[in-house]
Amino acid sequence: MSGSFRIPKPINEPVKQYAPGSPERASLKKKLAEMRSQEIEIPLIIGGKEVRTGRLGTCVMPHRHGHVLAKYHKAGPHEVAMAIEAALAAHKTWSRMAWHDRAAIFLKAAELLAGPWRDTLNAATMLGQSKTVFQAEIDSACEIIDFWRYNPYFMQQIYDDQPFSPLGQWNRVEYRPLEGFVFAVTPFNFTSIGANLPTSPALMGNTVVWKPASTAVYSAYFTMKLLEAAGLPPGVINFVVGSGGEVGNPVLASEHLAGLHFTGSTATFQAMWRTIAENLPRYRSYPRVVGETGGKDFVFAHASADVPALVTALVRGAFEYQGQKCSAASRAYIPASLWPQVKEQLLAQIAEIKVGDVEDFRNFMGAVIDRAAFDSIVSYIEYAKSSPDAEILAGGTYDASTGYFIQPTVVLAKDHNLKLMKEEIFGPVLTLFVYPDEKLDEALTLCDQGSPYALTGSVFAQDRQAIAYITERLRDAAGNFYINDKPTGAVVGQQPFGGARASGTNDKAGSMWNLIRWTSPRAIKETFVPPTHFAYPFMGDV
Repeated sequence: MSGSFRIPKPINEPVKQYAPGSPERASLKKKLAEMRSQEIEIPLIIGGKEVRTGRLGTCVMPHRHGHVLAKYHKAGPHEVAMAIEAALAAHKTWSRMAWHDRAAIFLKAAELLAGPWRDTLNAATMLGQSKTVFQAEIDSACEIIDFWRYNPYFMQQIYDDQPFSPLGQWNRVEYRPLEGFVFAVTPFNFTSIGANLPTSPALMGNTVVWKPASTAVYSAYFTMKLLEAAGLPPGVINFVVGSGGEVGNPVLASEHLAGLHFTGSTATFQAMWRTIAENLPRYRSYPRVVGETGGKDFVFAHASADVPALVTALVRGAFEYQGQKCSAASRAYIPASLWPQVKEQLLAQIAEIKVGDVEDFRNFMGAVIDRAAFDSIVSYIEYAKSSPDAEILAGGTYDASTGYFIQPTVVLAKDHNLKLMKEEIFGPVLTLFVYPDEKLDEALTLCDQGSPYALTGSVFAQDRQAIAYITERLRDAAGNFYINDKPTGAVVGQQPFGGARASGTNDKAGSMWNLIRWTSPRAIKETFVPPTHFAYPFMGDV
């Protein structure tokens, strides 16, 4: 390297609005029609080569589940072994590539996505994951662009952190990639998570085996093709789709596993961590384990809260993307003095919500991801209908005949021990608990201890003393905490994302704290004039 290169200071990608008559709306509509009219074949991509196994799965539109978008090839142990071998082979050159050359690939990918690839990834996310145009835009366009612009900048900050050197010495630290490969396991609900989990370790010089969720293969495939278009060398990221057992078990058994980058369910993460612990003697090094899992995210209202702002946050926080966000507002605590106003305004706003095909831009909600999710969410609704401790105030209806549609549902919990107040539902169900104003402290204790999770939460209040008090009382209840805002919508470079307790390792995606987990620092001390005899001055006779 013949210069001290600097990453351009990143800015967040502006969110396009897709208003009627806008050029971006017309362009996206055209791409939606084009992609919907085609049925494609999705291979595995291992070492830069397409691999077809003949064991096929299907990608369908959740809002029209009879419509097949693609057939994809499933991997088994043989293909996993190929992917690991390809990752290890690529590691030899990728891990030694100059950092600015690695950064340039992802900076280019960001610009490709901001321009010619934007419609493709947004359309894939809308069709394959039933996201509305706005939910797709902030996810599969803006957030991915932000990850690929900000992460190289954070990498530079890490590399810039160097130790003190006294006279006569030069102390320095090199941030090596891990020895082996990283296993990236990504969920269906955010295309941006699918883009970030494999690329953040890769940016730091690691090579990756990437298993996307089977219900997000469609958008993940286009993400992989975009990275190839940006110049990602073969084998750096290996795209391996298949069942959790057929892919995960042989990966976790490999002696070369160096790290796990995971987003998904708490139970799956705990099972994988348990397997890694049992396999420790066989690994060449201790694998880094980074995970973000579930949430039972809260909105806590104080008696001084602004009711229209609170209600809007509840509606958006609970029902955007059908509540299928690990950060979604799933439970809320409302003071009795505000409850009549909150109830009236909340039900009025929900009555305006339209649910349906995401290609109709008038719809606020689409379908939940698949039949298994539909059945699970419905079971909670039916439980609420039959429980004497619950009252359904809105919604409670559903229909899977054409698409997996569930109406936005609000449940009033008469007992805080109701399981809808404690368990993650991952669907459009908001459970409310009304507390007496004079029992604020008891309500805060219930909020803090009522769920094993600690991902996101928010407080609504106008009284500053109350804001300060509640923020302190709920200090450990959420890794991302919002004041007078909904508990969703973290932005890269603004709110590093992650939670603790049962919600994960809190390594903060979209920050240098996450990236540093994918490095193995080596401290180097160079002495310019070393001593030539063992004796020290204190050893003299006098």
